[in-house]
Amino acid sequence: MKKNIKWLFLVALTFMACNSDDDNKTPEEVPVTPGSAVFTKYVALGDSFAAGYSDNALFKKGQENGYPNILAQQFVAAGGGAFTIPYMNDNKGGLLLGGNVIAGTRLYFTAQRTAVPVLGPPTTEVTTHLTGPFNNLGVPGAKSFHLVAAGYGNVAGVATGAANPYFARFSSSPSTTVLADALVQAPTFFSLFIGGNDVLSYALSGGTGKDQTGNMNPATYGGNDITDPTVFASVYSSLLTALTANGAKGVVANLPYITTLPHFTTVPYNPLTPQLLGSNLAVLNAQLYGPLKQVLTNFNAGDRINLLSTTSANPLLIKDESLPNLAAQITAALTPSLGAQTAAFYGAVFGQARQAKSTDLILLTTQSAIGAAPTAADSGLGIAPPAPLNVFGISYPLQDKHVIIPTEAAEIKKATDAYNVTIESLAKEKGIAFVDTRATMTQLSSGGVKFGNFTMTSSFAVGGAFSLDGVHPSPRGYALIANIFIDAINAKYGSTLRHADLATYQIQYPATLP
Repeated sequence: MKKNIKWLFLVALTFMACNSDDDNKTPEEVPVTPGSAVFTKYVALGDSFAAGYSDNALFKKGQENGYPNILAQQFVAAGGGAFTIPYMNDNKGGLLLGGNVIAGTRLYFTAQRTAVPVLGPPTTEVTTHLTGPFNNLGVPGAKSFHLVAAGYGNVAGVATGAANPYFARFSSSPSTTVLADALVQAPTFFSLFIGGNDVLSYALSGGTGKDQTGNMNPATYGGNDITDPTVFASVYSSLLTALTANGAKGVVANLPYITTLPHFTTVPYNPLTPQLLGSNLAVLNAQLYGPLKQVLTNFNAGDRINLLSTTSANPLLIKDESLPNLAAQITAALTPSLGAQTAAFYGAVFGQARQAKSTDLILLTTQSAIGAAPTAADSGLGIAPPAPLNVFGISYPLQDKHVIIPTEAAEIKKATDAYNVTIESLAKEKGIAFVDTRATMTQLSSGGVKFGNFTMTSSFAVGGAFSLDGVHPSPRGYALIANIFIDAINAKYGSTLRHADLATYQIQYPATLP
């Protein structure tokens, strides 16, 4: 027993000594090493995320805080070289083409908690060409196939939509491609984050474009169309084959679901409270919702419209182009009481109308349209509707461009999933690092990402991860992206790159930047 007690006592002393040493020692930092990667010449290819786009614009401070520049800063300790950026003129953002404004200034958050553009016209002129080469080849608006499209940086094609104004500012020649401008620099390391716009442009338009699945010719696509997954796979494969041909290492990232972006989740489908509607509620039920429901019920579509509730929040009135169009039936039913002309107008307006559901995604930009009077241009009929049918979302249906309906959401998800399968499989095939941004974005939208005493979420304006356009990251959000890129690079190449300190990056830009 005494021997055991003595042994235990010695163990206790040893334990105390170890604890004492740990308390008095500073943890030894692991030296930064590149592993099998070579960061001497790093180029970044991609779209607006790679460019550092934020708050609905591209501007200097946003470009500095973009994830490629943050990565380049972390690469320096592991042998990384200079990283050049095609900077905008100032921190206002926006673009001029021949003196005409073609892109507005960045947004900022006012004391009244509204996002408004920075005052004054843009100063960055597209025709004022920058001399490269540039390491950051992120091009706002670029889709996958644009990176290999000759003439995408030809300023002469900007006005017609044949070229991109951002790339036209710094392309090495009118006939070059984004990929060619990367390869001519003989990169030793690259990042590729592309494909978002292949589906996001469709989503941001409210689904007004077309799903081009089955169409192998991108030259025939509209600006808001969904890229065919086979086209995407072919282009993506060619990009990686070219970038890795001379032994360069790299990192690629998959794409998030749009349902993790605050642009599509901030505005509720049912914001019409009884208090907001006030005395109009009873009038709407008696003169519009009640008669419409009665007519639609006669055609087995009574579930499209219900009377407005006097006790709970009510859904918006929207147009659902996936529904059978009952314009003729409504017109016929209402002609005896309203006359042929007025009945035809009701038929045209409400033939595919219904109340929104939780599965509908109301765009952030639609917020300003709710309660506003439709103009001839945005009514969908080419005329400004008369009172009382002139209140968007209440007495006049929000249009296709305002809402992502379930059939459109399904098209978007299907394409996103197909692109992501391609990205991950080709990353494995080429032996390069893979970043699961989809998982990180999902985490931000379902509980948040914790660091230190902070938690970042996807909540609009206050969550810390996204800028005021609800799509692009904030400075802190871009730093988070840089860190998950670093994690993937370290895991793949055995490097020991350090994280950026998220706490040093702000979550919003002020109205005035130097």
